Amino acid sequence: MKLGLLGCGRIGQVHARSLSRIAEARIVAVADAVPEAAQTLAARAGAEVRGSEEIIAAPDIDAVIVATPTTLHFEQIHAIAAAGKAIFCEKPIDLSAERAAQCQQAVEAAGVPFLTAFNRRFDPSFAHLHDQVRDGAIGEIEMVVITSRDPALPPISYIESSGGLFRDMMIHDFDMARFLLGEEPIEIHAVGSCLVDPAIGAAGDIDTAMVTLRTASGRLCQINNSRRATYGYDQRIEVHGSKGMLQAANQPAHLVTQASGGGFTAARSMDFFLERYEAAYLAEMTHFVDAVTRGSPLKATIADGVAAQRLADTADTARKTGKVLSL
Repeated sequence: MKLGLLGCGRIGQVHARSLSRIAEARIVAVADAVPEAAQTLAARAGAEVRGSEEIIAAPDIDAVIVATPTTLHFEQIHAIAAAGKAIFCEKPIDLSAERAAQCQQAVEAAGVPFLTAFNRRFDPSFAHLHDQVRDGAIGEIEMVVITSRDPALPPISYIESSGGLFRDMMIHDFDMARFLLGEEPIEIHAVGSCLVDPAIGAAGDIDTAMVTLRTASGRLCQINNSRRATYGYDQRIEVHGSKGMLQAANQPAHLVTQASGGGFTAARSMDFFLERYEAAYLAEMTHFVDAVTRGSPLKATIADGVAAQRLADTADTARKTGKVLSL
């Protein structure tokens, strides 16, 4: 498969690194608003630097990776779909669920493959937990608890353009909730505070949040997020069922434990999402290349991206109004 890459920033570099490890695919061309970034990544990937519109229209490119700022996704998705190319798009699809739904209409009308980059579905531990749940290992699902806490705050400039914690950060957890519950949520309650940095509140956002989801059968999911965890990147999932419980624990920097008179000491959790989800990013891209090449279904579609965005939008409204909202 020949791919074009739009966006050569941090996440674009991650996807380029994954593709360098996949023999069945290669990057033909890259584009970025910062010429130096494009040139650096192109040299590393053995690709050309082209304009975004040129990449989208190019006959020598089969699929396009959209790793640009979210504000550019809408126009780029429509253009790529019109060009008849497969699309790999970073989340969120758009900062508005309605505009994301318009993208879905364009993609489905064009009949092109589209993967929303919810990489956590492809994490080995989370994927195994999901398979165990679906195989009935713990009976009927009753409760899901998802913890996601970042090790440090992003820059305030990022906060100001991110769309808010629910759309930028918790959207991964909304997708994971849908992935694990096996039913669509019908009710949402959300609360949030600014406890880490007053500047985040001044920017109109929160840094600490909890959301509760309920499905039609009564299954519950609780999601908790924080922009700060002093002990490292905190990523845990617990699913409780009628016959038991499944847990996916944090991944430490190493597995060595020290014992002394003061007790047992273990390593911190991994410090950054690029380390924690390295295997997931590779599995995600491998799945995209394989599925598009073979014409098989993708595991995280544009419909999944829109559904998670609707949850994020509704959570934001629920927090601001203090109401429990129906979905």
